[in-house]
Amino acid sequence: MISFSPNFVRYGKLLDAWSEQKPPPKTSEEASKFVIDNLKKHQKADVEGLLAFYGLPLPQTLGHPSANSQTSLPQGVKYELRTLPVDVKAIPDGDTIIVYVSTTEPWESSNIPKDIRVAAAQRSKACADKNYTMADALQKKITISGYRVLNVQNQEILARKYRIRLRGIDAPESSMPYGKEAKEELVKLVSGKFLRVLVYGEDRYGRCVGDVYCNGKFVQEIMLKKGLAWHYSAYDQRIELATWEKEARAKREGLWALPNPEKPWEWRKDKREGR
Repeated sequence: MISFSPNFVRYGKLLDAWSEQKPPPKTSEEASKFVIDNLKKHQKADVEGLLAFYGLPLPQTLGHPSANSQTSLPQGVKYELRTLPVDVKAIPDGDTIIVYVSTTEPWESSNIPKDIRVAAAQRSKACADKNYTMADALQKKITISGYRVLNVQNQEILARKYRIRLRGIDAPESSMPYGKEAKEELVKLVSGKFLRVLVYGEDRYGRCVGDVYCNGKFVQEIMLKKGLAWHYSAYDQRIELATWEKEARAKREGLWALPNPEKPWEWRKDKREGR
């Protein structure tokens, strides 16, 4: 049975239509067609974003054998995140994103610390009582614990914070040539969007290392093809990433227009060693 989180209600009567559908859609393809049919007046990008957020087939793939939803995650994936819309201020550079995941998601709802549940409930009551001093103090406690109460489309949502390091690429640092352009491109791609993140592990800084998808597009692919990131081959040997970098080099896209672009990992090493 396909099910949706409360974020789904932002499309008005769609949830009511879903509950009244007899029988309700049971497969991913049926769910996609139902959403598309009931959101004909909405912008195509918004509809496709919603489908991608829930891992449902996009319009152009419906009816094809390859569109069948996966029953298991790709090999090596530890878990999957479905994020809330990304804040433009949560993108520090071209290969890192800070995201929030609603605690209504099944994985998150079963792992919320008890004190955070209590603090969130107390904060809600404090806001209702217009005790904003207490509400702010409780928000601070929640934030320190790695959670946050966010206002998403006039709905307050308790969410967990994750720092995501885009797997397999290394963008120029902010003070390097094309560092600013790399960040601007990533902002353009994901700001205000729901993301699907396949997490493979954590790096030494505690960031989740994962593949990021936005509206059905693979973010790392776009960054590489536009010449705004290097293939981080020391940590990821995927042939497709190497191919996308090679194509960008051949076209002299982005940083490849420079006569001798410096590798970000070598730049960081020089900085650490004081060179």
